[in-house]
Amino acid sequence: MDIYEEMMKTAEIPRFAPIVYDLPSARIEDVPAELLRELYKPGVMDRIKPGDAIAITAGSREIDGIVPILRTIADEVRKVGGKPFIVPAMGSHGGADASRQTLLLGELGINEHSVGAPIRSSVETCRVGTTDDGLEVRVDRYAFESDGIIVVGRIKPHTSFRGEVESGLMKMMAIGLGKPYGAALCHQLGFPAMGENIRKFGTLILKNAPILFGVALIDDSKHRISKIEAIPKEDIPEREPVLLRIAKKRMPAIPFRPIDLLIIDEMGKEYSGTGMDMNITGRSSQLGDTGPAPKRIAVLDLTDHSRGNAAGVNEADVITRRFEEKIDRASLYVNSITVREIDGLRIPAVMENDRLAIKLCIFTILPSVKTEKIRAVWIHNTLQLERMYISEGLLREAQTHEMIRIRGPLREVRFDALGNVREYPKPGSDGPQNR
Repeated sequence: MDIYEEMMKTAEIPRFAPIVYDLPSARIEDVPAELLRELYKPGVMDRIKPGDAIAITAGSREIDGIVPILRTIADEVRKVGGKPFIVPAMGSHGGADASRQTLLLGELGINEHSVGAPIRSSVETCRVGTTDDGLEVRVDRYAFESDGIIVVGRIKPHTSFRGEVESGLMKMMAIGLGKPYGAALCHQLGFPAMGENIRKFGTLILKNAPILFGVALIDDSKHRISKIEAIPKEDIPEREPVLLRIAKKRMPAIPFRPIDLLIIDEMGKEYSGTGMDMNITGRSSQLGDTGPAPKRIAVLDLTDHSRGNAAGVNEADVITRRFEEKIDRASLYVNSITVREIDGLRIPAVMENDRLAIKLCIFTILPSVKTEKIRAVWIHNTLQLERMYISEGLLREAQTHEMIRIRGPLREVRFDALGNVREYPKPGSDGPQNR
């Protein structure tokens, strides 16, 4: 018997039942049509002149319908006589490498054919100005040398800081278009100053770079586009904080407080900059515990899209061997060094398989909890909370929750001969399929 199996033989994995969490939806049914209405408001598309080369930003996150959104914008730019192209706006992601940033876009379905515009990727930057305290601000060379920039970005709470602006258009300009330089610049004073730095640098970019307007996107609680707003450049500083407040109200949450164990099938850069959204897990080395703040977190895999960048893995307690083997330390270290976060370089305990990873979490929960009393939640990733699995210890609470439907009986977790869950679900499925 494996030494770890022997040591943790008293740790029993609870039975799990599938549930559906009926999150409220505010989804826009016809996203391209709504986008067109926004684009043709006064002060938006009328800023593009025939022959203008127009840069359109694309980030590294998975955004519902991002391909048709970018394609619609590119099509409309062409209709008014402009020449659109796509610029990867993702700071130091992709190992701070231009070709890898193009590959990251491709894995999100963003390529010249799908959006109808060429991809121009570079990590070279041009100076746009200097702040009052002497910090030089720079942006992507292709974007800066264009005739106009359309900033496309999702507005949502950040995982590591709070401010009037967090993840959104200003961050897309300051860090996304700033490339590795901009990412390092914004992080050099630490996360407590991040919100103010992003606002300060973004304001300078709005003043001195050829920004035309922004296209702000807001998710509903089901990770579907619920709001689109085209914002003239001069209105972005005042409008974005308002939209952030709306985004925070639409942010979903795990519907149990507290929980002993959170199991996550996979984390990845397409889901969050930290792989798993700390606004969902409730655990953040920067923000502290905000709920449900699990006593233990097990993450079983890393997405291929992350290309080895396991930023945020330090927030887990245990990972599997296959997860560890996917980690590209160079990418992880570049990310952590850029944000000046030493904790980000740390890797959790590694167990050989899923079963041992889960058992280690259970065995080390103190005070110890009887198997049938363990409050455990199992999700696929932190973007998809509509379908999840809950342990026996949460079943009674779930039965009285008006937004939860129990979809099947409690079943034991089954593992294959290697100790791994026998079948992994695809994103959007009902979760682990072998209960």
